[in-house]
Amino acid sequence: MRYKIFGRTGLEVSELVFGGGWVGGLLIHQDDVTKLKTLRRAIDAGINWIDTAPLYGKGQSEQALGWLLKEIDSSPYLSTKVSLDTARLDDIRGQVERSVQESLQRLDRKSVDLLLLHNAIESTATGGAITPDHALRSGGVADALERMREQGLTKFIGFTALGDAESCRKVVDSGRFDAAQVYYNLLNPSAAQAMPARWTGHDFGGLVAACKAQGTAVMAIRVFAAGVLATDTRHGREVIITRAADIGIEERRARAVFAALGDAFGTRAQTAVRFVLTNKDVACAVIGLAEPAHLEEALEGAGLGPLPQSAVDALERLYAANFGL
Repeated sequence: MRYKIFGRTGLEVSELVFGGGWVGGLLIHQDDVTKLKTLRRAIDAGINWIDTAPLYGKGQSEQALGWLLKEIDSSPYLSTKVSLDTARLDDIRGQVERSVQESLQRLDRKSVDLLLLHNAIESTATGGAITPDHALRSGGVADALERMREQGLTKFIGFTALGDAESCRKVVDSGRFDAAQVYYNLLNPSAAQAMPARWTGHDFGGLVAACKAQGTAVMAIRVFAAGVLATDTRHGREVIITRAADIGIEERRARAVFAALGDAFGTRAQTAVRFVLTNKDVACAVIGLAEPAHLEEALEGAGLGPLPQSAVDALERLYAANFGL
């Protein structure tokens, strides 16, 4: 396992993060023996960060970690999140405080290492998103999260950089957040590079560069694009969280990627992991798991190292042709 410095925090973190989300769902849908065996294997392999949230299984992921973490001989870093009810944005501080206390109760901990806002950031507060003003104004999200830090309930604060790229960049540019979870994968690398004119997709342009300028750690999320990159088998939990995409579109893009790359760089999942870890500005990749074999595949992919330039060049040609669609 390789390790990187987590932005300006100074933490040294494994390049793979054990994701406790709904789409992979191992901490939610598997039996307790499998949960514990897989978590122990991750820790033994050198993974030192676990990511969860109250929304994952309506608290089930956090509840599982509440007992699982007591069963391992290690103290990995832990992140969780706060999701705001956008109908009650007049009480951001109260919502944050209640959410954190409920999370800590489920996790059976006194604090976490990183606390993130889970809502998307948009120019207008619609569909569960909040605006940069809600995040940054007096009495807003940043103030509320910093209050949690002052109380010793978290060491660092961050946000999920989904939604409108310009709005997300405003939040990053404030310099108030230590980390950002950024959408970044083989099908949509726009957060880290300018995309060709023909490419179509949700453009997260400039996010990684903005994070780098502020020393904000980048946690890559959706490494497998809701599983579409890893396998053609659908389990029904796939949720597309970007614009200009649905399952069918993402599947066609994925087929084009692997028609171009073949199996020269590992399995599909391993190639997806290697792509994300090729970017030196990514501190770590949050890996969603449905079963123990998925962890082994991700570990093997990370062990193969970054993709060679020939693969990167092939992908650039594919993006320029908009996947041939």
